[in-house]
Amino acid sequence: MKKTCAHKHAEKKQELSSLTGRLRREAHKITSPRAAILEILRHHAHPLTNKEIFAELPKGECDLATIYRAMQLMEELGMVKRFDFGDGSARFKLVGEGDESHHHHLICTRCAEVVEIGECFPEEIERRIARANGFTGVTHRLEFFGLCPGCQK
Repeated sequence: MKKTCAHKHAEKKQELSSLTGRLRREAHKITSPRAAILEILRHHAHPLTNKEIFAELPKGECDLATIYRAMQLMEELGMVKRFDFGDGSARFKLVGEGDESHHHHLICTRCAEVVEIGECFPEEIERRIARANGFTGVTHRLEFFGLCPGCQK
């Protein structure tokens, strides 16, 4: 039996005002770079690296160090989720407020195309692993790697 992971992010883009409101509630300023970063993230379905975010910002908007600090802050506030696709670059994606869902990715090892996977393991596997090892609150993160159809040609 397959468990389907929720994909709330695909249903509706979060409004920028909602995102900046989350920062304000945590007593953080809405700086021009933070607003620009949020705007970029909300228009991308796949996780982005700090450098990819930087490349999309208007010239002179901010420096790369500012993006690193902003992403760290947003991760601490639970506004973004960090992904590691094994290439040494952290990637970030917006997370809806109160969204505890997760999903998995299929990543091309040649061109880095990312496909979101809508299937997940049955919860019984997590419970069995937890019981067998005396753990509680077990969750998982899983990424698949291979060659996309374009790179197979």
